[in-house]
Amino acid sequence: MELQGRDIIAYRTARFFKDGDLVNLGIGMPTQCMNYIPEGVDVWIESENGVIGLTGSPDKGQDFDPNIVDASGAVSLLRTGGCCFDSFTSFGLIRGGHVAITVLGAYEVDQEGNLANWTVPGKTVAGMGGAMDLVSGARQVIVMTEHCDKRGNPKILKKCTLPLTAAAEVDYIVTELCVLHRTAEGLVLEELAPDVTVEEVVSKTNADLIIPEKIERMIKE
Repeated sequence: MELQGRDIIAYRTARFFKDGDLVNLGIGMPTQCMNYIPEGVDVWIESENGVIGLTGSPDKGQDFDPNIVDASGAVSLLRTGGCCFDSFTSFGLIRGGHVAITVLGAYEVDQEGNLANWTVPGKTVAGMGGAMDLVSGARQVIVMTEHCDKRGNPKILKKCTLPLTAAAEVDYIVTELCVLHRTAEGLVLEELAPDVTVEEVVSKTNADLIIPEKIERMIKE
């Protein structure tokens, strides 16, 4: 399977989803996971704007309801049995621990599981949004992000420098290079993308990594 960049990130992240899971997909890259849910795995995609049952963008010429959108504001189809509701209900589900997995993007994430994904210097934002509820309410928190920023600087750090969204809540980090798992012992390099080496990951990561003897590949041949 030939996948690169954001596609390999979305593909691997979707492999965390289990049958029957209620999965929240955050703004931006996380919504691409809808394109890669494994065949035979039936999950319910939830968006904090108040909808359960999203299935992805309509095909060209396919009928759709312009009022049904994902967290990024993009039009999405709704599966049979899906529903829409108000923000009170949406955040009741999130804060009540009913979301199995939340998938979020990041400006920075560190080896302690801290996440910064809501503001950068010089950028005006209205506020943190629902991410702070998602990272504390979901049973598993997965960050999907490109390994380095546009300038080539590592986004996976020993300590975040930007204002935090949450402290010590991230479970997994998925990039185009690897899968990292935060454990009690530290940040473990569990999987590598095809043709990526341990040395490349280490050189592009500003965090302490635990390197096990056996490392799986993100895409199984």
